[in-house]
Amino acid sequence: MANVLRSRVEAAATQLVFSLPRPVRRLIAGRPIRADGQELALDAQLLLRLQQIAGTAMSADTPELARKSLAESQHLVSGPVIGPVSTRELVIPDDNGGIPATLYTPNGLGEGSGLLVFYHGGGWVIGTRASHDNSARFLAKYAGVRVLSVEYRLAPEHPFPAATEDALAAFDYAHAKAKDLGADPDRIAVGGDSAGGNLAAVTAQLATGRGGPSPAFQLLLYPGVDASVRRRSRELFSNGFFLTDTDMTWFLDHYAPTGVDRTDPRLSPMLAKDLSGLPPAYIATAGFDPLRDEGEAYGEKLRDAGVPVTVSRHSDLIHGYINFLGVGTRFREATAEAAGALRVGLSGVR
Repeated sequence: MANVLRSRVEAAATQLVFSLPRPVRRLIAGRPIRADGQELALDAQLLLRLQQIAGTAMSADTPELARKSLAESQHLVSGPVIGPVSTRELVIPDDNGGIPATLYTPNGLGEGSGLLVFYHGGGWVIGTRASHDNSARFLAKYAGVRVLSVEYRLAPEHPFPAATEDALAAFDYAHAKAKDLGADPDRIAVGGDSAGGNLAAVTAQLATGRGGPSPAFQLLLYPGVDASVRRRSRELFSNGFFLTDTDMTWFLDHYAPTGVDRTDPRLSPMLAKDLSGLPPAYIATAGFDPLRDEGEAYGEKLRDAGVPVTVSRHSDLIHGYINFLGVGTRFREATAEAAGALRVGLSGVR
């Protein structure tokens, strides 16, 4: 009971800060932050200031502590439960005991809708369906599709390529059982944020490359797509903008430890030799994100391969914005754009 009360008080305090008059919020956040020709949104800067005061971080001494920290803090920024959206728990059969998943269906959505197979972010180490519950609800409601959110195996307990195996298995299940899920098998997208965006890109490549069923659309939100090099944005935004250089190293070392070839396209989809024939893609990046440049480079490489792609940089935002739907307005605006892209991306597929 004490923990529940504390959580409610903390969430209320966060909401109060974001509801203050703009001059007061600016005073708390500090002077505007500008870098690389961009200005950080006040909502993002205020969130970073509160994170700094709380002393929270994505990585920790152990994965268990990092997961616990995320579970205890996610309610502060995710906002009230988005509805009306119904949920159904299911298990995707595989050779490892099954993959838990949640099917989100907006109320009133008819049979034969589009469906998004969604992979949550968290560096392949943290994050769950629960941490991304409102993100999945938002995409389902505002894109007008069903969302199948997948609880893929996490590292270091299950290092690379376990997550990619689960991601592909989830897409195959969604396609094979589309009618049971209320979806059109020809209108199934893959998508996710950060590490989830990586898994979506890899799944699209693997499914397309083998022939047979493949996704109709890719929704890649600030994805990690190249673990082999450090690009300029990683140096520019290595510290102080939510996802840090230390976090990225920590995540990757757990998921792809010594001995793993980090140029493997199942880890670094950017390095695949042939990207032709992949489904259309929407790639969103954040201006103040270490992953910004690789996401945009992947968009260029897709375009050069003849793949229809839209790359949208939210120059005033930080990594992780689809998880911050409960504070301010700017994060919801950016996520609404993604939902719109998904709606359009699946609307014309027959």
